[in-house]
Amino acid sequence: MKLEITSTLTLPTTPLGLAIRPDGSRLFAAGMDGGIYEVDPAGHDPVRFADSHDSYASGCALLPDGRTLISAGYDGQLLWHDTSRRTAFRRVQAHHFWSWQMALSPDGRLVASVTGQYLAGGEKYEPAPATEPTVRVFDSLTGTPLHTFDLTPPVLSTAFSPDGRHLAAANMMGEVQIWDLAENRLAARFATPDFTSWGIIKSPHYCGGIYALAFSPDGDSLLCGGMGPMADPMAGNGKQTWQQWLWRATPPAMASQIRDGDRGTGLMETFAHTPDTRAFLMAGRQAQGSWNAALFNAADGSLLASLDTQSRVTQARFSANGQTLFLAATSGQPQRENGVWRPYGKIHIVRVT
Repeated sequence: MKLEITSTLTLPTTPLGLAIRPDGSRLFAAGMDGGIYEVDPAGHDPVRFADSHDSYASGCALLPDGRTLISAGYDGQLLWHDTSRRTAFRRVQAHHFWSWQMALSPDGRLVASVTGQYLAGGEKYEPAPATEPTVRVFDSLTGTPLHTFDLTPPVLSTAFSPDGRHLAAANMMGEVQIWDLAENRLAARFATPDFTSWGIIKSPHYCGGIYALAFSPDGDSLLCGGMGPMADPMAGNGKQTWQQWLWRATPPAMASQIRDGDRGTGLMETFAHTPDTRAFLMAGRQAQGSWNAALFNAADGSLLASLDTQSRVTQARFSANGQTLFLAATSGQPQRENGVWRPYGKIHIVRVT
C-alpha cells in the first residue's frame, strides 16, 4: 500500500476535530480558536460558523442526517449546529472542566464526552479524584443526559463499539474501562503502564496517557494509542505506540502491539480503520523517525505504509470508498504578520493506493 499527499488545504487555526459528509463533499473542522469551520475539499476558503466555543474546540461529529454537527470544547460544552445555517441551536454544559475528547456512536444516537484535570492527590503525585463524573453520555438528538461514569482523571480518550452497546474510555495513567450501556454497568477494565511516564525534571509529575482508542470492526478488541515511556518527559521523545487488547477475555489480555522496528518517537493521537476493515491508521506528532501517519495490517499488526506529513496530525478520517484519507494537522507555532495571525492549520488530502 502507499500513502501520498495530493493536496493540502489551509485553515486559520489548528483543527483538533474533523468530520466528513458521507459523499465527501464537505469537511467540518473544530478549531483551536474555538471556531467550527466548513471546508470544501476542492480548495475554496473555509467558512466559519457563527457560533463558537469559549475556548479550544476539541472535537466534532456529524450526525447521519448530514444536517447536524455536534462539537465539544475546552469550555466543557457540547454545541449542536445546523450545518445549512452554520449556527448553533443547542448548548449543553457537559463538564466543569475541558472536554478532552468526544465520540459519536455508529448509529448516531449517542454522544460521549470525557474530562478531568490532573491535580496531585498525594505525596506520590497520583491524580486526585475528580469532582464530577469524568465520562458522560448524551442523547445526540435531544441533548438529554443518559449515563455518567467515573474514571480517574484526566480521561483523555473515548470510543464506542461498532454496535454502539459499549463505550470505552482511557486516562493518563493507562487505565481503561469499558461500560455496557444497555445494562448501565462496568463490563471490563484493565491497565497498561506503557503509555505513562514519571518526570522529575523541572517538577515531579506524571505525563502521557492513552490519547486514542478504537474498537476493532468485530468489537472484540480495543486499540490503545499514545506514546511510550520517556527518559525525559519534558522532551516528548517516547516511542510511537499502539497496543491491541482483548477486552472480553477474563482477565483482559494484550494480543499485539507495534513492533520496535516499525516506530520512531512521538505522540500518537488518532486511529482510523479503513472501510474494508483490513487495516488501521495511526497518526500524531513525530519527534524522531520516518513517519507520523502509518497504516497497519489489522490481522497481524505489520506496517503496510507510512507517511511523514511534516506536521502534527490531530485527526484522521477515510472517505467511504477508502481511497482518500483526510488528515487534520498543524505545523509550527502561529506567527503574526502586520498584526494578523498567519493561517497555521492544515487538512492533508491523501491518496491511498
